[in-house]
Amino acid sequence: MDNEIVFVTHNTGKIKSAERYFKNLKFTTFNYELDEPRSDDIKEIATAKVKQAYEIVKRPCIALDTDFRIDELNGFPRAFVNFSLDTIGINGILKLMENKQNRKCAFNECLAYHDGKEIHYFYGKHPRNFI
Repeated sequence: MDNEIVFVTHNTGKIKSAERYFKNLKFTTFNYELDEPRSDDIKEIATAKVKQAYEIVKRPCIALDTDFRIDELNGFPRAFVNFSLDTIGINGILKLMENKQNRKCAFNECLAYHDGKEIHYFYGKHPRNFI
């Protein structure tokens, strides 16, 4: 099928996010947890993951990485959301935001598409106000 792309991930939330943006495409999921470089650059992470994904499936595929940035905390936790939640938890993040006036934050996404020859990038930014 020409409009079918393999999405190598174990994260169903990422699949739903990609489907929102690309309604005319059919995603085939290959359930696999890709290695992720230690970086706070979501483009770098998405690039490494889509290259690895292409080596596994040998077909056009995508990889998606996201971050969460809180303005008042100089962008913390960036791409280290899961690490932050595992260490200080949501209560720790809320504690860091006590008495802060600037409540702006954003979720950012980088979707990398690899057709076997080159990688194309698509970005999303979802600004919010922190609770």
